Amino acid sequence: MNNSYKGKILISTPDISGDIFSRSVVLIIEHDAHGAFGFILNKKNYFLSENMKHLLGHEIDVYEGGPVENDRVFFLVKGKPITSEYLPIDENFYLTEQQEEIVSAMVNQDLNKQEVKIFTGYSGWSPYQLDQEVQNKMWTVVDLFQLDYTSPNDHTLWKKIMQNLGGDYLLWANSPEDVSLN
Repeated sequence: MNNSYKGKILISTPDISGDIFSRSVVLIIEHDAHGAFGFILNKKNYFLSENMKHLLGHEIDVYEGGPVENDRVFFLVKGKPITSEYLPIDENFYLTEQQEEIVSAMVNQDLNKQEVKIFTGYSGWSPYQLDQEVQNKMWTVVDLFQLDYTSPNDHTLWKKIMQNLGGDYLLWANSPEDVSLN
């Protein structure tokens, strides 16, 4: 492994696969010799979001974190940790699976729903797999320092980042979702 992508953003290269990683923006949480772990920031799960609305009594978005272990729920939270177990992402965000503590804090209004992003599943790579995918230009690695991970990023996030990268990325940003139609 040459570089760690921990804390960086991966932008998927446009392709015709149409899988979950198509036009994805992924935050890498961990990356070392054992593999990589992260979350897709811009793939909302509309079905689960609607179910959470009925459960909590107000709208809250649920995102597809990735194709691995979709039965697990993760919370990316902005601010000081309020859970007993958590993984710091940076000075502003942390990750937890402490569902009862987060939901309780939201119901009691100790935690604002805008400060939480909920994910089902995660994106995972075996040792050196992500390095190989980056080398094969399946991903562009980007340092983004002003991205609010808990904001309601949707399908336009990928395009916005591509446009900001400029150059050849502008062509990708403006290409149709099914590049075979181009």
